[in-house]
Amino acid sequence: MLTAFARAFKTPDLRKKLLFTLAIIALYRLGSHIPVPGVSYKNVQICVDQMGAGNNSLFGLVNMFSGGALLQITIFALGIMPYITASIILQLLTVVIPKLENLKKEGQSGTAKITQYTRYLTVALAILQGTGLVATARSGALFQSCMVKDQIVPDRSIFTTVVMVLTMTAGTCLVMWLGELITDRGIGNGMSILMFISIAAGFVGSLWAIKEQGKIADGWVEFGVVILVGLAMVALVVFVEQAQRRIPVQYAKRMIGRRAYGGTSTYIPLKVNQAGVIPVIFASSLLYIPALIVQFSGSTAGWATWIQKHFVKGDHPYYIATYFLLIVFFAFFYVAISFNPEEVADNMKKYGGFIPGIRAGRPTAEYLSYVLNRITWPGSLYLGLIALVPTMALAGFGANQNFPFGGTSILIIVGVGLETVKQIESQLQQRNYEGFLR
Repeated sequence: MLTAFARAFKTPDLRKKLLFTLAIIALYRLGSHIPVPGVSYKNVQICVDQMGAGNNSLFGLVNMFSGGALLQITIFALGIMPYITASIILQLLTVVIPKLENLKKEGQSGTAKITQYTRYLTVALAILQGTGLVATARSGALFQSCMVKDQIVPDRSIFTTVVMVLTMTAGTCLVMWLGELITDRGIGNGMSILMFISIAAGFVGSLWAIKEQGKIADGWVEFGVVILVGLAMVALVVFVEQAQRRIPVQYAKRMIGRRAYGGTSTYIPLKVNQAGVIPVIFASSLLYIPALIVQFSGSTAGWATWIQKHFVKGDHPYYIATYFLLIVFFAFFYVAISFNPEEVADNMKKYGGFIPGIRAGRPTAEYLSYVLNRITWPGSLYLGLIALVPTMALAGFGANQNFPFGGTSILIIVGVGLETVKQIESQLQQRNYEGFLR
Protein backbone atom coordinates (compact mmCIF):
# COMPACT_ATOMS: atom_id res chain seq x y z
CA MET A 1 0.00 0.00 0.00
CA LEU A 2 2.89 2.37 0.78
CA THR A 3 4.29 1.64 -2.67
CA ALA A 4 0.93 2.56 -4.19
CA PHE A 5 1.01 5.87 -2.29
CA ALA A 6 4.48 6.57 -3.67
CA ARG A 7 3.33 5.77 -7.22
CA ALA A 8 0.32 8.06 -6.77
CA PHE A 9 2.63 10.98 -5.98
CA LYS A 10 5.01 10.05 -8.81
CA THR A 11 2.23 10.39 -11.38
CA PRO A 12 2.15 14.11 -12.41
CA ASP A 13 -1.64 14.37 -12.96
CA LEU A 14 -2.55 12.52 -9.79
CA ARG A 15 0.09 14.37 -7.76
CA LYS A 16 -1.40 17.75 -8.75
CA LYS A 17 -4.88 16.60 -7.74
CA LEU A 18 -3.72 15.22 -4.40
CA LEU A 19 -1.68 18.33 -3.54
CA PHE A 20 -4.58 20.59 -4.57
CA THR A 21 -6.95 18.61 -2.32
CA LEU A 22 -4.51 18.80 0.60
CA ALA A 23 -4.15 22.59 0.12
CA ILE A 24 -7.94 23.08 0.21
CA ILE A 25 -8.18 20.90 3.34
CA ALA A 26 -5.49 23.01 5.06
CA LEU A 27 -7.40 26.20 4.16
CA TYR A 28 -10.63 24.70 5.49
CA ARG A 29 -9.02 23.74 8.81
CA LEU A 30 -7.47 27.22 9.10
CA GLY A 31 -10.91 28.83 8.74
CA SER A 32 -12.27 26.54 11.44
CA HIS A 33 -10.06 28.31 13.98
CA ILE A 34 -10.66 31.97 13.03
CA PRO A 35 -13.30 33.44 15.40
CA VAL A 36 -16.27 35.47 14.18
CA PRO A 37 -16.02 39.26 14.81
CA GLY A 38 -17.82 40.25 18.00
CA VAL A 39 -17.11 37.01 19.88
CA SER A 40 -14.92 36.88 22.98
CA TYR A 41 -12.47 34.14 21.99
CA LYS A 42 -11.08 33.90 25.53
CA ASN A 43 -14.49 33.25 27.11
CA VAL A 44 -15.41 30.74 24.39
CA GLN A 45 -12.26 28.73 25.14
CA ILE A 46 -13.06 28.77 28.87
CA CYS A 47 -16.56 27.37 28.21
CA VAL A 48 -15.34 24.75 25.72
CA ASP A 49 -12.74 23.52 28.22
CA GLN A 50 -15.35 23.35 31.00
CA MET A 51 -18.10 21.57 29.05
CA GLY A 52 -16.52 19.66 26.17
CA ALA A 53 -18.49 18.72 23.08
CA GLY A 54 -19.59 15.12 22.98
CA ASN A 55 -21.56 13.75 20.07
CA ASN A 56 -24.61 13.16 22.29
CA SER A 57 -24.91 16.80 23.42
CA LEU A 58 -27.55 19.10 21.99
CA PHE A 59 -25.30 20.68 19.38
CA GLY A 60 -23.01 17.65 19.09
CA LEU A 61 -24.12 16.56 15.62
CA VAL A 62 -23.67 19.99 14.02
CA ASN A 63 -20.43 20.52 15.95
CA MET A 64 -19.11 17.20 14.63
CA PHE A 65 -19.90 18.15 11.00
CA SER A 66 -18.12 21.49 11.47
CA GLY A 67 -14.99 19.88 12.93
CA GLY A 68 -15.50 21.53 16.31
CA ALA A 69 -15.94 24.99 14.74
CA LEU A 70 -19.54 25.40 15.94
CA LEU A 71 -18.77 25.60 19.65
CA GLN A 72 -15.70 27.72 18.85
CA ILE A 73 -18.04 30.14 16.97
CA THR A 74 -15.62 30.59 14.06
CA ILE A 75 -16.22 31.80 10.50
CA PHE A 76 -16.81 28.17 9.44
CA ALA A 77 -19.01 27.48 12.48
CA LEU A 78 -21.92 26.21 10.37
CA GLY A 79 -19.59 24.06 8.27
CA ILE A 80 -21.28 22.06 5.53
CA MET A 81 -24.41 21.30 7.54
CA PRO A 82 -26.57 23.86 5.61
CA TYR A 83 -25.47 22.28 2.32
CA ILE A 84 -26.22 18.77 3.57
CA THR A 85 -29.66 19.88 4.79
CA ALA A 86 -30.38 21.66 1.49
CA SER A 87 -29.31 18.60 -0.53
CA ILE A 88 -31.58 16.32 1.51
CA ILE A 89 -34.53 18.73 1.19
CA LEU A 90 -34.08 18.99 -2.60
CA GLN A 91 -33.81 15.22 -2.87
CA LEU A 92 -37.08 14.79 -0.97
CA LEU A 93 -38.81 17.54 -2.97
CA THR A 94 -37.75 15.87 -6.24
CA VAL A 95 -40.14 13.03 -5.41
CA VAL A 96 -42.99 15.38 -4.45
CA ILE A 97 -42.75 18.21 -7.03
CA PRO A 98 -43.23 17.08 -10.68
CA LYS A 99 -41.17 20.01 -12.06
CA LEU A 100 -38.10 18.95 -10.08
CA GLU A 101 -38.66 15.34 -11.09
CA ASN A 102 -38.70 16.36 -14.76
CA LEU A 103 -35.50 18.36 -14.25
CA LYS A 104 -33.82 15.28 -12.80
CA LYS A 105 -34.80 13.28 -15.89
CA GLU A 106 -33.31 15.89 -18.26
CA GLY A 107 -29.79 14.70 -17.50
CA GLN A 108 -26.81 16.98 -17.01
CA SER A 109 -28.64 20.27 -17.67
CA GLY A 110 -31.41 19.38 -15.23
CA THR A 111 -28.90 18.28 -12.59
CA ALA A 112 -27.08 21.63 -12.99
CA LYS A 113 -30.32 23.51 -12.28
CA ILE A 114 -31.07 21.39 -9.21
CA THR A 115 -27.51 22.07 -7.99
CA GLN A 116 -28.14 25.81 -8.42
CA TYR A 117 -31.37 25.54 -6.38
CA THR A 118 -29.39 23.67 -3.72
CA ARG A 119 -26.91 26.56 -3.51
CA TYR A 120 -29.69 29.14 -3.09
CA LEU A 121 -31.33 27.04 -0.38
CA THR A 122 -27.95 26.58 1.33
CA VAL A 123 -27.53 30.37 1.62
CA ALA A 124 -31.06 30.74 3.04
CA LEU A 125 -30.47 27.96 5.58
CA ALA A 126 -27.07 29.44 6.51
CA ILE A 127 -28.72 32.80 7.32
CA LEU A 128 -31.38 31.03 9.37
CA GLN A 129 -28.93 28.78 11.25
CA GLY A 130 -26.43 31.62 11.72
CA THR A 131 -29.14 33.79 13.29
CA GLY A 132 -30.13 30.91 15.57
CA LEU A 133 -26.51 30.29 16.60
CA VAL A 134 -25.90 33.97 17.39
CA ALA A 135 -29.12 34.16 19.41
CA THR A 136 -28.17 30.98 21.28
CA ALA A 137 -24.67 32.27 22.03
CA ARG A 138 -26.02 35.62 23.26
CA SER A 139 -28.57 33.96 25.55
CA GLY A 140 -25.94 31.68 27.09
CA ALA A 141 -27.86 28.53 26.07
CA LEU A 142 -24.90 27.25 24.03
CA PHE A 143 -22.94 26.61 27.25
CA GLN A 144 -25.56 26.26 30.00
CA SER A 145 -23.32 25.50 32.98
CA CYS A 146 -20.41 27.79 32.01
CA MET A 147 -19.63 30.60 34.43
CA VAL A 148 -18.91 33.17 31.68
CA LYS A 149 -21.69 32.07 29.27
CA ASP A 150 -23.25 35.57 29.25
CA GLN A 151 -19.95 37.17 28.19
CA ILE A 152 -19.40 35.15 24.98
CA VAL A 153 -20.91 37.99 22.88
CA PRO A 154 -20.13 41.17 24.87
CA ASP A 155 -21.55 43.57 22.24
CA ARG A 156 -25.33 43.06 21.86
CA SER A 157 -25.89 45.75 19.20
CA ILE A 158 -27.84 45.03 16.02
CA PHE A 159 -24.83 45.93 13.83
CA THR A 160 -22.61 43.33 15.56
CA THR A 161 -25.33 40.68 15.27
CA VAL A 162 -25.79 41.34 11.54
CA VAL A 163 -22.01 41.21 10.97
CA MET A 164 -21.77 37.88 12.82
CA VAL A 165 -24.62 36.34 10.80
CA LEU A 166 -23.23 37.61 7.48
CA THR A 167 -19.73 36.36 8.34
CA MET A 168 -20.97 32.83 9.11
CA THR A 169 -23.15 32.82 5.98
CA ALA A 170 -20.16 33.90 3.86
CA GLY A 171 -18.12 31.17 5.56
CA THR A 172 -20.71 28.56 4.56
CA CYS A 173 -20.66 29.82 0.96
CA LEU A 174 -16.86 29.62 0.96
CA VAL A 175 -16.96 26.06 2.31
CA MET A 176 -19.45 25.13 -0.42
CA TRP A 177 -17.13 26.64 -3.06
CA LEU A 178 -14.09 24.84 -1.64
CA GLY A 179 -15.98 21.55 -1.79
CA GLU A 180 -16.90 22.12 -5.44
CA LEU A 181 -13.26 22.99 -6.24
CA ILE A 182 -12.15 19.64 -4.79
CA THR A 183 -14.77 17.84 -6.87
CA ASP A 184 -13.68 19.60 -10.09
CA ARG A 185 -9.89 19.71 -9.67
CA GLY A 186 -9.04 17.34 -6.84
CA ILE A 187 -9.71 13.77 -5.77
CA GLY A 188 -13.07 12.48 -4.56
CA ASN A 189 -16.33 14.28 -3.79
CA GLY A 190 -15.48 17.66 -2.28
CA MET A 191 -18.31 17.88 0.25
CA SER A 192 -17.68 14.33 1.42
CA ILE A 193 -13.94 15.02 1.80
CA LEU A 194 -14.61 18.14 3.92
CA MET A 195 -17.10 16.18 6.02
CA PHE A 196 -14.50 13.43 6.48
CA ILE A 197 -11.86 15.96 7.60
CA SER A 198 -14.28 17.68 10.01
CA ILE A 199 -15.08 14.42 11.78
CA ALA A 200 -11.52 13.07 11.75
CA ALA A 201 -10.24 16.34 13.26
CA GLY A 202 -11.85 15.51 16.60
CA PHE A 203 -10.66 11.89 16.82
CA VAL A 204 -7.33 12.50 18.54
CA GLY A 205 -8.83 14.84 21.14
CA SER A 206 -11.69 12.43 21.90
CA LEU A 207 -9.36 9.46 22.30
CA TRP A 208 -7.05 11.39 24.61
CA ALA A 209 -10.03 12.62 26.66
CA ILE A 210 -11.08 9.00 27.21
CA LYS A 211 -7.58 8.21 28.44
CA GLU A 212 -7.61 11.24 30.77
CA GLN A 213 -11.04 10.36 32.21
CA GLY A 214 -10.20 6.67 32.66
CA LYS A 215 -9.65 5.21 36.12
CA ILE A 216 -8.06 1.82 35.43
CA ALA A 217 -4.26 1.93 35.01
CA ASP A 218 -4.33 5.71 34.44
CA GLY A 219 -6.93 5.31 31.70
CA TRP A 220 -4.86 3.05 29.43
CA VAL A 221 -7.29 0.12 29.83
CA GLU A 222 -10.24 2.24 28.73
CA PHE A 223 -8.13 3.67 25.91
CA GLY A 224 -7.21 0.17 24.68
CA VAL A 225 -10.82 -1.04 24.88
CA VAL A 226 -11.99 1.96 22.82
CA ILE A 227 -9.35 1.24 20.15
CA LEU A 228 -10.37 -2.44 19.95
CA VAL A 229 -14.08 -1.60 19.79
CA GLY A 230 -13.32 1.02 17.13
CA LEU A 231 -11.36 -1.42 14.97
CA ALA A 232 -14.13 -4.02 15.27
CA MET A 233 -16.71 -1.40 14.26
CA VAL A 234 -14.64 -0.27 11.28
CA ALA A 235 -14.36 -3.89 10.09
CA LEU A 236 -18.14 -4.37 10.51
CA VAL A 237 -18.98 -1.14 8.69
CA VAL A 238 -16.61 -1.94 5.80
CA PHE A 239 -18.14 -5.42 5.49
CA VAL A 240 -21.76 -4.19 5.47
CA GLU A 241 -21.12 -1.10 3.31
CA GLN A 242 -19.52 -3.29 0.62
CA ALA A 243 -22.24 -5.95 0.85
CA GLN A 244 -24.75 -5.96 -1.99
CA ARG A 245 -27.30 -8.20 -3.64
CA ARG A 246 -26.59 -8.47 -7.36
CA ILE A 247 -29.71 -9.13 -9.41
CA PRO A 248 -28.72 -10.51 -12.86
CA VAL A 249 -30.13 -8.71 -15.93
CA GLN A 250 -30.02 -10.10 -19.47
CA TYR A 251 -30.49 -7.86 -22.53
CA ALA A 252 -31.95 -9.40 -25.67
CA LYS A 253 -29.97 -9.19 -28.93
CA ARG A 254 -31.47 -6.84 -31.51
CA MET A 255 -30.59 -6.40 -35.20
CA ILE A 256 -30.59 -2.79 -36.43
CA GLY A 257 -29.55 -2.77 -40.08
CA ARG A 258 -26.53 -5.04 -40.31
CA ARG A 259 -25.39 -4.50 -36.72
CA ALA A 260 -26.36 -6.53 -33.65
CA TYR A 261 -27.02 -4.65 -30.42
CA GLY A 262 -27.58 -6.00 -26.92
CA GLY A 263 -27.15 -9.60 -25.91
CA THR A 264 -25.09 -8.58 -22.88
CA SER A 265 -25.41 -9.65 -19.26
CA THR A 266 -25.15 -7.25 -16.32
CA TYR A 267 -26.61 -6.89 -12.85
CA ILE A 268 -28.44 -4.40 -10.58
CA PRO A 269 -26.41 -3.86 -7.38
CA LEU A 270 -28.73 -3.43 -4.37
CA LYS A 271 -26.68 -2.47 -1.32
CA VAL A 272 -27.61 -3.81 2.10
CA ASN A 273 -27.32 -0.27 3.46
CA GLN A 274 -29.01 1.47 0.54
CA ALA A 275 -29.88 4.58 2.60
CA GLY A 276 -26.35 5.34 3.83
CA VAL A 277 -26.08 7.67 6.81
CA ILE A 278 -29.21 9.72 5.99
CA PRO A 279 -31.57 7.85 8.41
CA VAL A 280 -29.20 8.52 11.33
CA ILE A 281 -29.09 12.25 10.50
CA PHE A 282 -32.89 12.40 10.15
CA ALA A 283 -33.48 10.60 13.46
CA SER A 284 -30.91 12.70 15.33
CA SER A 285 -32.37 15.95 14.01
CA LEU A 286 -35.91 14.93 14.90
CA LEU A 287 -34.97 13.95 18.45
CA TYR A 288 -33.23 17.30 19.02
CA ILE A 289 -36.51 19.18 18.44
CA PRO A 290 -38.16 18.37 21.85
CA ALA A 291 -34.95 19.32 23.70
CA LEU A 292 -34.72 22.59 21.76
CA ILE A 293 -38.35 23.44 22.54
CA VAL A 294 -37.80 22.88 26.26
CA GLN A 295 -34.52 24.79 26.24
CA PHE A 296 -35.84 27.92 24.54
CA SER A 297 -39.28 27.91 26.21
CA GLY A 298 -37.78 27.83 29.71
CA SER A 299 -40.95 26.10 30.92
CA THR A 300 -41.08 24.13 34.16
CA ALA A 301 -44.40 22.43 33.43
CA GLY A 302 -44.90 18.68 33.72
CA TRP A 303 -44.39 18.00 30.00
CA ALA A 304 -41.13 19.99 29.96
CA THR A 305 -39.81 18.11 33.00
CA TRP A 306 -40.74 14.78 31.39
CA ILE A 307 -38.90 15.66 28.15
CA GLN A 308 -35.91 16.94 30.14
CA LYS A 309 -35.74 13.65 32.02
CA HIS A 310 -36.28 11.22 29.16
CA PHE A 311 -35.00 12.88 25.94
CA VAL A 312 -32.18 15.32 26.75
CA LYS A 313 -29.32 13.25 28.18
CA GLY A 314 -29.56 10.54 25.53
CA ASP A 315 -29.03 7.52 27.78
CA HIS A 316 -32.63 6.93 28.91
CA PRO A 317 -34.35 3.74 27.61
CA TYR A 318 -37.17 5.86 26.08
CA TYR A 319 -34.62 7.88 24.11
CA ILE A 320 -32.70 4.78 22.99
CA ALA A 321 -35.86 2.94 21.87
CA THR A 322 -37.25 5.99 20.04
CA TYR A 323 -33.92 6.68 18.34
CA PHE A 324 -33.62 3.07 17.16
CA LEU A 325 -37.19 2.94 15.81
CA LEU A 326 -36.81 6.28 14.02
CA ILE A 327 -33.64 5.06 12.29
CA VAL A 328 -35.40 1.89 11.09
CA PHE A 329 -38.39 3.94 9.87
CA PHE A 330 -36.27 6.51 8.02
CA ALA A 331 -34.16 3.74 6.45
CA PHE A 332 -37.26 2.26 4.79
CA PHE A 333 -38.61 5.75 4.01
CA TYR A 334 -35.44 6.94 2.29
CA VAL A 335 -34.99 3.70 0.31
CA ALA A 336 -38.62 4.01 -0.85
CA ILE A 337 -38.10 7.53 -2.24
CA SER A 338 -34.59 7.02 -3.63
CA PHE A 339 -35.10 3.71 -5.45
CA ASN A 340 -38.21 3.27 -7.62
CA PRO A 341 -38.65 -0.39 -8.67
CA GLU A 342 -41.38 0.51 -11.21
CA GLU A 343 -39.13 3.04 -12.94
CA VAL A 344 -36.23 0.55 -13.06
CA ALA A 345 -38.54 -2.16 -14.44
CA ASP A 346 -39.91 0.21 -17.13
CA ASN A 347 -36.40 1.22 -18.21
CA MET A 348 -35.34 -2.41 -18.43
CA LYS A 349 -38.40 -3.24 -20.52
CA LYS A 350 -37.80 -0.24 -22.80
CA TYR A 351 -34.27 -1.38 -23.63
CA GLY A 352 -35.10 -5.09 -23.90
CA GLY A 353 -33.73 -6.15 -20.53
CA PHE A 354 -35.18 -8.81 -18.23
CA ILE A 355 -34.32 -10.72 -15.07
CA PRO A 356 -33.92 -14.45 -15.86
CA GLY A 357 -37.04 -16.30 -14.69
CA ILE A 358 -39.05 -13.08 -14.13
CA ARG A 359 -41.40 -11.59 -16.71
CA ALA A 360 -40.76 -7.99 -17.79
CA GLY A 361 -42.96 -5.16 -16.52
CA ARG A 362 -45.00 -5.41 -13.34
CA PRO A 363 -43.63 -8.83 -12.17
CA THR A 364 -40.10 -7.37 -12.36
CA ALA A 365 -41.12 -4.34 -10.26
CA GLU A 366 -42.75 -6.62 -7.66
CA TYR A 367 -39.66 -8.84 -7.53
CA LEU A 368 -37.35 -5.82 -7.06
CA SER A 369 -39.60 -4.48 -4.28
CA TYR A 370 -39.57 -7.88 -2.57
CA VAL A 371 -35.76 -8.16 -2.67
CA LEU A 372 -35.32 -4.53 -1.61
CA ASN A 373 -37.56 -4.95 1.44
CA ARG A 374 -35.73 -8.12 2.49
CA ILE A 375 -32.26 -6.56 2.38
CA THR A 376 -33.41 -3.23 3.91
CA TRP A 377 -34.39 -4.96 7.17
CA PRO A 378 -30.85 -6.08 8.10
CA GLY A 379 -29.49 -2.77 6.76
CA SER A 380 -31.81 -0.69 8.97
CA LEU A 381 -31.13 -2.83 12.07
CA TYR A 382 -27.40 -2.50 11.44
CA LEU A 383 -27.74 1.31 11.20
CA GLY A 384 -29.68 1.41 14.46
CA LEU A 385 -27.11 -0.67 16.32
CA ILE A 386 -24.15 1.32 14.97
CA ALA A 387 -25.83 4.63 15.90
CA LEU A 388 -26.43 3.51 19.48
CA VAL A 389 -22.78 2.64 20.11
CA PRO A 390 -21.88 6.05 21.65
CA THR A 391 -24.76 5.66 24.13
CA MET A 392 -24.35 2.02 25.07
CA ALA A 393 -20.68 1.11 24.55
CA LEU A 394 -18.24 1.81 27.36
CA ALA A 395 -20.99 3.28 29.55
CA GLY A 396 -19.38 1.51 32.46
CA PHE A 397 -16.24 3.62 31.98
CA GLY A 398 -18.26 6.85 31.80
CA ALA A 399 -16.56 7.71 28.51
CA ASN A 400 -19.48 7.43 26.14
CA GLN A 401 -19.74 11.21 25.66
CA ASN A 402 -16.30 11.26 24.07
CA PHE A 403 -16.57 7.98 22.19
CA PRO A 404 -15.22 8.88 18.74
CA PHE A 405 -16.31 5.73 16.86
CA GLY A 406 -19.98 6.67 16.99
CA GLY A 407 -22.63 5.85 14.43
CA THR A 408 -22.71 8.88 12.15
CA SER A 409 -18.98 9.56 12.30
CA ILE A 410 -17.80 6.02 11.59
CA LEU A 411 -20.30 5.54 8.74
CA ILE A 412 -19.20 8.74 7.03
CA ILE A 413 -15.46 8.18 7.54
CA VAL A 414 -15.53 4.59 6.24
CA GLY A 415 -17.84 5.42 3.33
CA VAL A 416 -15.87 8.47 2.17
CA GLY A 417 -12.56 6.67 2.70
CA LEU A 418 -13.61 3.72 0.55
CA GLU A 419 -14.93 5.91 -2.27
CA THR A 420 -11.80 8.10 -2.31
CA VAL A 421 -9.46 5.09 -2.34
CA LYS A 422 -11.46 3.55 -5.20
CA GLN A 423 -11.16 6.77 -7.21
CA ILE A 424 -7.38 6.94 -6.66
CA GLU A 425 -7.10 3.27 -7.56
CA SER A 426 -9.03 3.72 -10.81
CA GLN A 427 -6.64 6.51 -11.85
CA LEU A 428 -3.62 4.37 -10.94
CA GLN A 429 -4.95 1.43 -12.95
CA GLN A 430 -5.35 3.67 -16.01
CA ARG A 431 -1.55 3.93 -15.99
CA ASN A 432 -1.06 0.16 -15.47
CA TYR A 433 -0.09 0.53 -11.81
CA GLU A 434 -1.29 -1.68 -9.02
CA GLY A 435 -3.89 0.00 -6.83
CA PHE A 436 -4.53 -0.03 -3.08
CA LEU A 437 -7.11 -2.81 -3.13
CA ARG A 438 -6.48 -6.48 -3.89
